[in-house]
Amino acid sequence: MKNNDYPSSNNRRKFLRGISLALGTTAFGIPLLSLNACQSGNSGNQEQADQANQDGAQNRKLGIALVGLGGYSTNQLAPALQETENCYLAGIVTGTPSKAEEWKSKYNIPEKNIYNYENFDQIKDNQDIDIVYVVLPNGMHAEYTIRAAQAGKHVICEKPMATSVEDCQRMIDACNQNNVSLSIGYRLHYEPHNQRVMELGQQQVFGPVRRIEAADSFVIDEPDVWRLDKELAGGGPLMDLGIYCVQGAVYTMGETPVAITAQFGEVTKPEYFDEVEETIMWQMEFPNGAVADCRSSYNEEAGKLRGEAENGWWELDPAYSYSGIDGETSEGNMDYPQVNQQARQMDGQAQSVMENRKSRVPGEMGMRDVRILMAIYEAARTGNRVQLDI
Repeated sequence: MKNNDYPSSNNRRKFLRGISLALGTTAFGIPLLSLNACQSGNSGNQEQADQANQDGAQNRKLGIALVGLGGYSTNQLAPALQETENCYLAGIVTGTPSKAEEWKSKYNIPEKNIYNYENFDQIKDNQDIDIVYVVLPNGMHAEYTIRAAQAGKHVICEKPMATSVEDCQRMIDACNQNNVSLSIGYRLHYEPHNQRVMELGQQQVFGPVRRIEAADSFVIDEPDVWRLDKELAGGGPLMDLGIYCVQGAVYTMGETPVAITAQFGEVTKPEYFDEVEETIMWQMEFPNGAVADCRSSYNEEAGKLRGEAENGWWELDPAYSYSGIDGETSEGNMDYPQVNQQARQMDGQAQSVMENRKSRVPGEMGMRDVRILMAIYEAARTGNRVQLDI
């Protein structure tokens, strides 16, 4: 069954309509928040006022509103927000009244901080909400990111950023124009094992990386889910899971691939996969000659990220799970703590807003990855080697 928290399928095209916006591009800037800071009309006291402003920003938790109360919000994000230090669950946006009542009671959310998809834009008047976290199907990311930005709210958008490069650019432009930050929900940038992989590859701890192997897959066992609807999902496992492989390879290398080859796998469940791919395999070539062999499927189980360098190797398996990440290298086991990835992610993203810094995982990174995903699809459709210039 499709998740009925989102706008109904009858209204899908309304929610996925092209957004015609004249958005000017400005320099990326995130304003310091004015968080209950004292204001003074006396120019002699301006320095004290500025300091109070800064102290207030550092001491106050930022309020996050979750847009879409599907499984990820319910099982990961909301519980994580009970552990965060820099932010808290301030509001929700849902199309299901029963969920609104359930969440209101469970998390003590004020009635004024509960919205639906029709009155969402009124969130601009709510001072409790600093950040909007868009946790909707992929095809809806652009619309709600842009609307959140126009409401003057900072935005965290789940991965993949959008279903087209053009939508990604509109999202970035809207956030720039409204002086709000844009982060992508790349939780593994805050996870210790994956952070170590970044160091091993980028700092060439075992010498230059020669090969990467990445796989992320799970089995979909019912046909009527939004992930199999191309309009909502933008594609199949590549968009949902393969993006972790793309991310893993890129943050291992610390650079963007220059060329891609790809092919679609066999369709064994045509009743499921009549709109999106069931399995896809691709190879990314990097400037130094390293290659990343990747695979993603909705009909098998996998979750690996392996790097092979001139003088050693490392492997995470599972690499992308919400918990229980495990790793080893040619020198022994990786001994890092298991952490609440979502709590670390949201704390880090909130801190970047509070400190007026660009996010560790900004919209530009999300757009780069969507460019790579689109190139993978092009390579698989055409059978050609696709060159990238990002």
